[in-house]
Amino acid sequence: MKHLAEFIKEKRKEEKLTQEQFADRAGVALTVIRKIEQGKENLNLSSINQVLKMFGYVLAPIEKNGVSQNHDV
Repeated sequence: MKHLAEFIKEKRKEEKLTQEQFADRAGVALTVIRKIEQGKENLNLSSINQVLKMFGYVLAPIEKNGVSQNHDV
């Protein structure tokens, strides 16, 4: 989560956005942005992907034995 937190915070700052502005543009609650940037581990994949889509990225579940393991991050 640390690398993801740093990546999102860096991208937000490059856009010169506050956390609140960034949350509005990403369509998520301010608390989601704060939790991501603090490296909290109890976030769901869809919330993270909603934020990452602003930069053209998405995270996908890791497959184990050819079966998607769809768990929260």
